[in-house]
Amino acid sequence: MTGIQGKVVAVTGASSGIGEATALHLAERGATLLLGARRTDRLDALVARIAAAGGTATALPVDVTRRADLHRLTDTAVERYGRLDVLVSNAGTMAVSPFDELRQDDWDAMVATHVTGLLNGIGAALPVFRRQGSGQFVTVGSTAAHVVKSPQGVYAATKTAVKVLMEGLRQEAGPHLRVTLVSPGFTDTEGVGKGADPEVAAALIRQREQLAMPPAAVAAAIGYAIEQPAGVEVGEIVVRPTAQG
Repeated sequence: MTGIQGKVVAVTGASSGIGEATALHLAERGATLLLGARRTDRLDALVARIAAAGGTATALPVDVTRRADLHRLTDTAVERYGRLDVLVSNAGTMAVSPFDELRQDDWDAMVATHVTGLLNGIGAALPVFRRQGSGQFVTVGSTAAHVVKSPQGVYAATKTAVKVLMEGLRQEAGPHLRVTLVSPGFTDTEGVGKGADPEVAAALIRQREQLAMPPAAVAAAIGYAIEQPAGVEVGEIVVRPTAQG
């Protein structure tokens, strides 16, 4: 299957930012969506918006740190639509702080969301894709895996792990599955600075106001990877504001 029309796509972290923009972008192009996030009120509003525009979407409560939630997401796709064509792993957290602050709960949250959460998604979707003989993993990484800037050391480390995991998965995927990493730079989302050290958060928000790109730019990159013909894999897309150094 080529293009986006008719594909069954699951998106995590879909309640805002890149996830929300991706859902809208894919829905406009005819995808059938299963949208997962913890904020179900936001998801319900998004599903209603998609339905009002003639699209098809289902909301499910998903915390990517829980294996059962990811299995419910992929199982629902198969039960309702007979297959799952794409899993977009987008859930993330950016609670950055200097190492000296020892905010280990925040470190744990980033590892749990970015690394364990990604692995939970792979664990849920890979058997489905193998049975089908087709499928695509699209994972949202970060340019922090390419350029490490203080005080984003732990965040960058988790996003570097994402990059490594996706390359390892790509090597094992075989000729019938596709694996894509989309690595955004500074993006205008509500998650920028959320939960971060107050001083760091203020600096990040100032940067967001000065140079961030819209989430729709990342959504378009995700759509580009999905719409390629079967047998054509876009390994990584790096998309950043031109003003970002």
